[in-house]
Amino acid sequence: EAVVLEPAPFRHGVIPGFLAGPAFAEALRDELLGLGFRGRHNDLLSLRQSEELGASPEPHVAALRHALCEEFRVWLSAVTQIVLEPTIDVSCAKYEYTDVLLCHDDELEGRRIAFILYLVPPWEKSDGGTLDLYSTDEHFQPQQITKSLVPSWNTLVFFEVSPVSFHQVSEVLSHKCRLSVSGWFHGPSVARPAQHMEAPLARSPHIPHDHEILYEWINLVYLDMDSQVQIQEEFEERSEILLKDFLKKEKYQLLCEALESKEIQWRSRGPANKRLYEAAEEDSLPDTLKKFLQLLRSEALFLLLSNFTGLKLHFLAPSDEDEDAGEGQAADTTGHSSPKPEQEETEQPANGNPHQPQQPESTPGAQDSETQGGSGTPVCAGELRRWTHGHYTLVHDSQATEFALDLLFFCGCEDWDPEYGGFTSYIAKGEDEELLTVNPEDNCLALVYRDKETMKFVKYINHRSLACLNKHPNRTGFWDFSFVYYE
Repeated sequence: EAVVLEPAPFRHGVIPGFLAGPAFAEALRDELLGLGFRGRHNDLLSLRQSEELGASPEPHVAALRHALCEEFRVWLSAVTQIVLEPTIDVSCAKYEYTDVLLCHDDELEGRRIAFILYLVPPWEKSDGGTLDLYSTDEHFQPQQITKSLVPSWNTLVFFEVSPVSFHQVSEVLSHKCRLSVSGWFHGPSVARPAQHMEAPLARSPHIPHDHEILYEWINLVYLDMDSQVQIQEEFEERSEILLKDFLKKEKYQLLCEALESKEIQWRSRGPANKRLYEAAEEDSLPDTLKKFLQLLRSEALFLLLSNFTGLKLHFLAPSDEDEDAGEGQAADTTGHSSPKPEQEETEQPANGNPHQPQQPESTPGAQDSETQGGSGTPVCAGELRRWTHGHYTLVHDSQATEFALDLLFFCGCEDWDPEYGGFTSYIAKGEDEELLTVNPEDNCLALVYRDKETMKFVKYINHRSLACLNKHPNRTGFWDFSFVYYE
């Protein structure tokens, strides 16, 4: 009865000593640890979870379920003034080193109150695994963490599920096991506000720059017409390609040195239910980086990308009509054209290959291509991003899905291990299974063609990534230039 219902940042309560008698809690913990757990890993989470405990025959689990559905539900309903149904969803989760559950609101049809019962060893804030509660802005988007609840043995936390109930389980930083029983009470659904659509990154047509800019920056191997024909054949078969040692060595070195500049202003990109990383303010960039961004937006690169991919990103690139007539020509990057084998139609990813598109993180929440850059003029949008421990992007409902070519160019990821996270994962809409993973690799250009059914995310960068500091004491992560090109 002494439980206080806290109003901010959204209604929640904490009940220490929830289960009477230590013997019951310990027996419950032992039963739970004996259950089968399966690893779950996607954009949002990394943890081990039991099956639904709704029909679990273990006596202490059954007794807990009964207590939650009966006495506790009646009490909770009275305290919150929410009518609750006599059934619950309940399961058990184990979070171990580097496991995490990123920012989300728990909203699903009928969920009204979420609960978590902790059965953890002695736990400190420094162990991570805190339940972090977010405040929200005027658009009902998460703003900042205003409260962190440290797990504690036999303590139950509950909160009202609503459009503003954004929370996360922060990454577990120790080798302790964070064991909990959690679930939801259900009741009448509440109205949701209209979904907030954020402004996408601005798209723009190419900027005038002739082929000289390519010869200044790019490894000459990739400017050879025979190489381009080979690259295009591979790309049309797979809808993706990695071009290693893409820049001339000396240019790549200059780029890396410029990225270390203290003059660059980095701003955090959120909101946390969609992404967390840093993007560079372009006005603050040293000249070398500004010139590289000019290359990525240049007419010459649009044409080169057309030659690499078979997409029509430049008026000199052969059209489908040319190819259907058996007259396919690869445009020479010097503006001349050279013969090229007849190709398959390139509007669709070749061979129905699944490595294809949604609107990417680099143009978050963008509208359909008909409303932006749908005039038939090829356009691009992009940014320079910095990735360090704790950064990620998530797949989210407001991502527009359209055909697009993703370009990623990586810097400063020497000794980067995929175990750290930070890789870009492509998945089919509504599925967890990965279609393609692009790992950060120095001086490597990744090109991926996406269709409307493909989503992508950058995997959460975990605590293991700090091992990089041992070899590179001044470097906290890596950088990428993330661009998207639209026909």
